[in-house]
Amino acid sequence: MRVTMISKALVVGIYQQKCEALARRGIELQVVVPPSWKDERGEMMLERAYTDGYRLDVLTLARNGDFHTHWYRGLGRVLRDFRPDIVHIDEEPYNLSAWQMQRHANQLGARTILFSWQNIARRYPPPFAWGERWMLGQIGALIAGTESAANVWREKGWRGTTHVIAQFGTDTDLFRPATGARPDRPFTVGYFGRLVEEKGLHVLLDAVSQLAGEWQLLLLGGGPLRAELQAEADRLGIADRVTFRDQVASTQMAAQYHQIDALALPSLTRPNWKEQFGRVLVEAMASGLPVVGSDSGAIPGVIGDGGLIVPEGDASALAGALARLRDEPGLAAALSARGRARAIAQYTHEGIAAQTADAYTQLMHAP
Repeated sequence: MRVTMISKALVVGIYQQKCEALARRGIELQVVVPPSWKDERGEMMLERAYTDGYRLDVLTLARNGDFHTHWYRGLGRVLRDFRPDIVHIDEEPYNLSAWQMQRHANQLGARTILFSWQNIARRYPPPFAWGERWMLGQIGALIAGTESAANVWREKGWRGTTHVIAQFGTDTDLFRPATGARPDRPFTVGYFGRLVEEKGLHVLLDAVSQLAGEWQLLLLGGGPLRAELQAEADRLGIADRVTFRDQVASTQMAAQYHQIDALALPSLTRPNWKEQFGRVLVEAMASGLPVVGSDSGAIPGVIGDGGLIVPEGDASALAGALARLRDEPGLAAALSARGRARAIAQYTHEGIAAQTADAYTQLMHAP
């Protein structure tokens, strides 16, 4: 079976482990990625970290950073050279690049499977609504990152085969509990990710400001909210306890989890967005950390019994959950163990690759 996967997300090095796992399952795999992707944090350059066993083609993007209208230069050429049986479209169906991928697949007679995170039934103006409707009539199967995403596409009329599979797994050998004695430091809460309003970071600052005793907060990542958050920490009188660090390479992230004692993800639902997964939760759980998340979107389903859930936007509830993790070592240890077990059971690269390969096989045998 020859499969082409086209994904801007695969500029992240640690995500490429899924590709190696698919290749080990006997799939002849071509992966198409851009040399970089731009978002609120800046420009993420391609990390060539796990590239054994499959073909990697790097194509420049037109309109890099424009989520809806970017497209790949030279895509038809590399697809004609490889001639896949299946084209895996790692892109939402209302985006121009997805239409481009589908058109080239049609020209080659290849079947298509599309991955989507979209968990809000948003209505788009033309031409995006037209393209979305066309895509739903063209693809052979759908992979939804969560059950709520699958329900969105059923609501929009999709009646074909749907698989619920996370986009990428986690390396539970790389992300693992720290060894040795705990460093001598105050209880440290971490947030790793984009510094944007919908991640609930003002709520997090409010929550930690309510904690009595010793604590510190590490915010790791980039985004437009950084200066505003620094000013907020200063206004709350906690600036000396809050550390900001720039985003690091994905292959260096495992060490960052060893510098905190709990991870918080206090995301806020907005009319056009709610948390689609929260990959840092899985990485933290694999690293043996207790996690606290809001009840926004997919967070409760990802955490399961491996952490604490609080109402979104409730700073006092978040402060209470963090205080429990600091002051109740038995609870923190139990959550750490359950979270690690959950990551191993449900979110490894090998497991995600196995489910994805099964989806490919079903598509190849479908009428």
